[in-house]
Amino acid sequence: MLRFLVFSNGAPAKSVDLSGAYLVGSDGVPMRAELEFRDGMLTCTKRATGPAGLAISWPIPGVGQLLLETTRLQEREKPYVLQLELARNRLMRLSHKQEDWELDDPRSLEKLSGNVVKSRDLLVKALQADTDAQAAQLGEESLALAVRVGEQLSLQHAEDALLRKRAENGFARRLLGCTVDLSNQSEAYRRHLVEAFDFVVIPFVWRDIEPSEQQFDWKLLDGWVDWFAKHRIPMKGTDLVNFVEKNVPDWLYIWEHDFETIRDLIYEHVRRVLQRYGKHIQVWDVVNGIHGVNCISFNFEQLMELTRMSAALTKKLLPKSLTIVDLAAPWGEYYARNQRTIPPMLYADMIIQSGIPFDAFGLQCYFGMSMDGMYVRDLFQISSMLDRFAQRGRPIHVTGAQVPSAVTTDKSDAWGGAVSIRDGGSWWGDWNEELQSKWLRGFYEIALSKIMVDTVTWRNLSDAGNSFLPHGGLLHADMSPKPAFKQLKEVRKAVLANGN
Repeated sequence: MLRFLVFSNGAPAKSVDLSGAYLVGSDGVPMRAELEFRDGMLTCTKRATGPAGLAISWPIPGVGQLLLETTRLQEREKPYVLQLELARNRLMRLSHKQEDWELDDPRSLEKLSGNVVKSRDLLVKALQADTDAQAAQLGEESLALAVRVGEQLSLQHAEDALLRKRAENGFARRLLGCTVDLSNQSEAYRRHLVEAFDFVVIPFVWRDIEPSEQQFDWKLLDGWVDWFAKHRIPMKGTDLVNFVEKNVPDWLYIWEHDFETIRDLIYEHVRRVLQRYGKHIQVWDVVNGIHGVNCISFNFEQLMELTRMSAALTKKLLPKSLTIVDLAAPWGEYYARNQRTIPPMLYADMIIQSGIPFDAFGLQCYFGMSMDGMYVRDLFQISSMLDRFAQRGRPIHVTGAQVPSAVTTDKSDAWGGAVSIRDGGSWWGDWNEELQSKWLRGFYEIALSKIMVDTVTWRNLSDAGNSFLPHGGLLHADMSPKPAFKQLKEVRKAVLANGN
């Protein structure tokens, strides 16, 4: 059991937001636990032994509400002070990254290092404080400064790394993509797609392709693929194997207890799509997030077998294709709630060690909704996460990125229920169009600066239709551009101006 004292304005806190909270073990894997807050005390009852850290959505004045982690802690009789442990962990991560990221500008490095020292001094004072309330206050100040410095460090490192990558001509030929809303047939939508992106991503949703068993509907897909092919616009296919409930045909559940039959049906579905469209599409997200979202409750061995089968079939039918295994929710929060899932890093390691034939990892970076995998994290955490996956030695494609441009509790068809953006966290204030644009610039610069990152895809171009994340488009519903659309074009121009 871990216990944390939580203070607010010098007094025990009266409430704490636990909506996205979970425990994480020393190996970085989320773990099951019961969390309870009462009378200023947060109690975490673990279901496993060993040290653990608490991840919690925490408000930082002037910065936003971010999902942050404490250090990994041993159980003890005396409660820990939450703010102090959040600050301690961030400073520890900063120290590691200062060693990993060598900044080229000594003046910038000196300024950032000075602020790290200030944050560390505040933490030392917190550790020496006479009361827990004083320790919490000083820890809060240390944390706020450390988070600010972390973002500055990430952006400065990205700026330096982008210069090196440009000098080495290290950018992929086609950098920026967008997922197509097949239902949007307007000319304005098509025009904006063509003017801002290097490629498009076409979702091949099984439920839409085969709404009834052995009854197929290819009309919408055929129309889009033919149009893009005619206009020589590169395409990528996604959602070949995806177990989000809204993507799975209702009739498939008849066989939910017969794995062999479902496996054969998936094989035939993948084969049909690849044979029909492989002439025009040579890049495929073969499996998409099945380690985390699994509406048919496959076990570990079955998920690995489906991954192997789908990747091998793609390589057999399209030997020259680029085959991507797509990872959703890269921090793996979902595993703390559902043990029938697989932590993303474990899944990544297993498919490498198993010799599954694939070329690259896909990573999804969606933030702003109150659900696992989408609580807001800062740019420092995102940059560090990309570095961890890059260590696996495979190229990385950011297959989906998105944040909202407004605060809302709209219903999203992507998830089938009411979702709150207000409760999903914030970044330098409540989400608005200017913050969406600022986030896009910072995120794209950080992602594209990584040697192993080849492409970045924005999820929804427009707010019209079935938007994955409410107000997450770069265009309004009437197809008028938001500031983020202009920002994306400026990022693309800056890269293309350097030899691509």
